[in-house]
Amino acid sequence: MVGAACTSAEAVELVAKLRPDVVLIDLMLGDESGLDLARLLAQPGCAVAPIVILISACPKVDVAELISTSPVAGFLTKSDVSADAIRRIVGDGPMRGGGSLAVKSR
Repeated sequence: MVGAACTSAEAVELVAKLRPDVVLIDLMLGDESGLDLARLLAQPGCAVAPIVILISACPKVDVAELISTSPVAGFLTKSDVSADAIRRIVGDGPMRGGGSLAVKSR
């Protein structure tokens, strides 16, 4: 873990600065939407676009439709978040050694 942010603005700043390989984003960021942040980070032309994984306390079945239309690599319930689960989603994707960044509600 190379960093943590509590708002979309903090996350965008840290992603640009730290260039993490993976960003874990809480689907519910208080007054903000983790899904909106995921879309922002996945914009075309973003040279530092990380692999984005959404996390939530909600079961996957409750958010499956949202996930299917989003640019994220995967989804994990908070109780399932682990290094192994992240590796399964990332697979053999490109990794720069930049670690991960967590964006979570306060």
